[in-house]
Amino acid sequence: MQVVKTRDQYNAILQVCRNIFERKNSDYGTSWRVFRPQSITDQIFIKAQRIRNIETSSKNLVGEDIEIEFMGIINYSIIALIQLQLIDETRETGDVNEILALYDYHAQLTRDLMLMKNTDYGEAWRDMRISSFTDLILVKIARIKQIEDNAGKTIASEGISANYQDIINYAIFALIRM
Repeated sequence: MQVVKTRDQYNAILQVCRNIFERKNSDYGTSWRVFRPQSITDQIFIKAQRIRNIETSSKNLVGEDIEIEFMGIINYSIIALIQLQLIDETRETGDVNEILALYDYHAQLTRDLMLMKNTDYGEAWRDMRISSFTDLILVKIARIKQIEDNAGKTIASEGISANYQDIINYAIFALIRM
């Protein structure tokens, strides 16, 4: 069954991303907690823009492949979701175990959302170009920036968290397709 295959592929990529997140937290601690939400959005933008530049120019002078950039987008998006939750709860934490539990919580919520949407859309993403995922991520970033510029207020659209979840899912779809 295709949905089971998608779930398994998704979980495998998410585990790689979590391992990177955990190792970087061992190296740097939770220094990313200093970031304001807008700075995290800009970090995701930089990574997505680099992917787009490589896709359009076919030049990669740094040498790191775009797969690692998509993984960075996933991790920064989960960081954003954690940061938004902690800001909403007006609390601080540097406890790595708590941070990893929050990582797992947001990753699972996002995966569950993907599974529901994937059922409705019928695996349509499997026929999409990787460059389309890059463009969709950049659109979601533009939307987040606009919502941030509007002090988080929306009239008729989903909020910031839903856009971060979509970014995670598009990045994982791109990695599955690669």
